[in-house]
Amino acid sequence: MLLVALTGNYGMGKSTVLSMFRNLGASTIDTDRVVDSLLTEKRVLIKIKKLLGNEVFYKDGSLNKKKVAKLIFKDNNLRRSLEDILHPLVFERIKDFTDKITKDEKIIIVAVPLVYERGYENRFDKIVVVHTDLEVAINRLENSGIAKKDALLRLKAQLPIEEKMKRADFLIDNNGSLLETVKQVKKIFKKLTK
Repeated sequence: MLLVALTGNYGMGKSTVLSMFRNLGASTIDTDRVVDSLLTEKRVLIKIKKLLGNEVFYKDGSLNKKKVAKLIFKDNNLRRSLEDILHPLVFERIKDFTDKITKDEKIIIVAVPLVYERGYENRFDKIVVVHTDLEVAINRLENSGIAKKDALLRLKAQLPIEEKMKRADFLIDNNGSLLETVKQVKKIFKKLTK
């Protein structure tokens, strides 16, 4: 079984590429979804309340993710502390998932935004980096309703995409059409299944 990290920077198309791999037959995990699920768990919310206080919660006790993002993308220490709460739990979920995988399922693709930032390279057999030009990423994010200043804040919190590209096993250029991206995904999938 091959455990493959799919990474890139904010707005560059990890989710789109992940679904392409899924359509080709790979087992996939989207760690953003795992985090969303963790952010509804009581034990996690208690730790977040200790770290960030009551003001990041709605009256019903659920988390106000916009307020959390506003705080953590302006303060690296806070962001790392939150990651320290969430990341071990995310890797627990990945392990639970891979433990259930049958022998026939040869490839698991895990969309992980912070592989390089947090030194998780050694947890994966291969790393695929999805990249676009900065303007393309920002345009896509703006089209999905994210303000340019918020997009830039998040992108600034990540390692420059050029650095990630240098360290990748495989690259997917997601500047073009979906068809062009699918072709690249198919080529990589073929190499991974050999």
